[in-house]
Amino acid sequence: MSLSADLHVHTSWSDGTDSVAELYAAAQAAGVTTLSITDHDTANHWPDTRDLRPTGMRVLPGTEFSTKHPAPDGSLVSVHLLGYLFDRENPAIVAEWERMRAERAGRGGRIVENLIAAGFPITLERVQEIAGRGAISRPHIGRALMEAGVVGSVSEAFAETLHESGPYYAALRSLPLTEAIELVTAAGGVPVLAHPRARAAAAVLTPDVLATLVPLGLRGLEVDHPDHDETARTELRGVAADLGLLATGSSDYHGDNKPIRIGQERTADDVVEQIIELGAQSPFV
Repeated sequence: MSLSADLHVHTSWSDGTDSVAELYAAAQAAGVTTLSITDHDTANHWPDTRDLRPTGMRVLPGTEFSTKHPAPDGSLVSVHLLGYLFDRENPAIVAEWERMRAERAGRGGRIVENLIAAGFPITLERVQEIAGRGAISRPHIGRALMEAGVVGSVSEAFAETLHESGPYYAALRSLPLTEAIELVTAAGGVPVLAHPRARAAAAVLTPDVLATLVPLGLRGLEVDHPDHDETARTELRGVAADLGLLATGSSDYHGDNKPIRIGQERTADDVVEQIIELGAQSPFV
């Protein structure tokens, strides 16, 4: 089985540290020949993704959508949805991205304000500089905390200061998962659940819940992911087979923000071909 594709990576257009050109260089060095850059809640990276694509690399236009799904107790849990090969100019998707950009900016500012009020030596201006052209997100705040000497890494910032149950956290008002799946499907895209056994989403996305998402248009599960142990991978592969879903694998590379190598996890080439066949948008080749 040939494994040349990494279908979930991030650039500095959202919460990664690499530019599109730097990410392409890293992918080439890792032997990745099919790639999908899936920055959060935006397609602003798509022009660079197309125009800077190295010769010989096939690229699937993609985005990672922030969503929420209810837990049995009624609380809303963060779930991420990968959308591939959809119409980036679909009015409903464009409107959702505009809403999310404003929401991320406000939410990021609220977290920074909470930290400053608690005495952390960071400023909103510096966090905005780190975010650059992307909306403020927690990795940007984590890098500001690193610069200030509060933590040694972004991962440490998430574990100790920026986690969802912490006193400084501010929730992101995200689209319901069911609506996001329908949105991507209506725009001709291929929805795949990102890391469904990572963090709080693991308890929410049970096999029974996953079965209810298939009629809405869900097409796949990200099975091989750095946050999934072998037990989770085996279980998800079985669920995907039972529900007729594609099983993908991806690194979720974020540059220096996470200790993960690009191409660390990969998708089988025959699965990539099925995604391309299902999608409305053609890959960049």
